[in-house]
Amino acid sequence: MPLFLASINSGSNGNCYYIGNETEAILIDAGISNREIIRRMNGLGLPIEKVKAIFISHEHTDHTRGVAVLSRRHRIPVYITEKTRWYSGIGFDKDLVRPFSGGEPVPVGGLSVEPFLKSHDAADPHSFTVHGDGVTVGVFTDLGLACDRVIHQMGRCHAAFLESNYDEGMLERGPYPRYLKRRIRGEQGHLSNLQALELFLNHRSPELKLLILSHLSAQNNHPKLVGDLFSFHSNGVRIEVASRSEACGVFRVE
Repeated sequence: MPLFLASINSGSNGNCYYIGNETEAILIDAGISNREIIRRMNGLGLPIEKVKAIFISHEHTDHTRGVAVLSRRHRIPVYITEKTRWYSGIGFDKDLVRPFSGGEPVPVGGLSVEPFLKSHDAADPHSFTVHGDGVTVGVFTDLGLACDRVIHQMGRCHAAFLESNYDEGMLERGPYPRYLKRRIRGEQGHLSNLQALELFLNHRSPELKLLILSHLSAQNNHPKLVGDLFSFHSNGVRIEVASRSEACGVFRVE
């Protein structure tokens, strides 16, 4: 049975990723409003009733903005670490909160979600791989660096959402203050286009079929720039660029 995946939104203005099979699905993060998530999912033919869990990667508002309302209105459990819940300051319905720990897979129907620690400037940040029916999908965003855990998981994926946040030249020439440029480039910041490309070229699985470039900066990157860069090196892998303003199509991976 295949897995289906879609970016509902991707960027510093909000992040939400859908992964599911024929009968159930999960969301990774809910950084845009409940109303907008539902509208976009409906437009893709993805009913919210299929979503059985929301996993929160870290407490920043571009990953959590809509989660409380979405969870409460649709009675969807939220998987979140204790530290992330505390630092988020969000008032969840207690009966819908499910703690998780890095390295401990979480079953959700026919899916298995494997969280693992990542390097980012948050209290307890995690990335995820989702497994189902022999297919593995990774969600690798908000990474200061591609640590050994990311490298290992990238080597297992049939499809992945991979951060390609900024072009070095655009960041350097751009209007951001020096401290913010240092934060973005730092080991708890974000991956540049070239850092993401190095991970893709040297550590991808030979079975990788689809790469969705994600969390692009509005000021320091451009979809065509990063799309052309990766497409030149794709070697048969389908390359897509997630939008900051709309959902992308539903992709089937098997």
